Amino acid sequence: MYERKIKEDFSCGITVAMRVFGAKWKPCIIDAIDKGCTRPSEIHRYIPEATPRVLDMQLSELLGMGVVVKETTEGFPLCSEYRLTELGRSFLPIVKQLDDWGNTYKHELMDKLAEAV
Repeated sequence: MYERKIKEDFSCGITVAMRVFGAKWKPCIIDAIDKGCTRPSEIHRYIPEATPRVLDMQLSELLGMGVVVKETTEGFPLCSEYRLTELGRSFLPIVKQLDDWGNTYKHELMDKLAEAV
């Protein structure tokens, strides 16, 4: 297993938050689940810019951190759904603030964001 050369300082709250929520699509996944997209295929349709593999990896990481839970129904075909835990719901105000900030400044930053790609 990979071991970091420089240990992360988990006494810093920002480090902890970025470790749990800091991947590119994790806030979008949390937003999608909050808006009712609970099945993996619904989440993939909600975030078409991300590949299914990356979304599945980040869903697994959120599951491992206790941000979401996975419920699988019995029967045929099997159906998996994701739900936010209390920990995941506690991040929703931050997701809303990120969305509000992005909507406020997107026109000002549009050219700079296009250049950065």
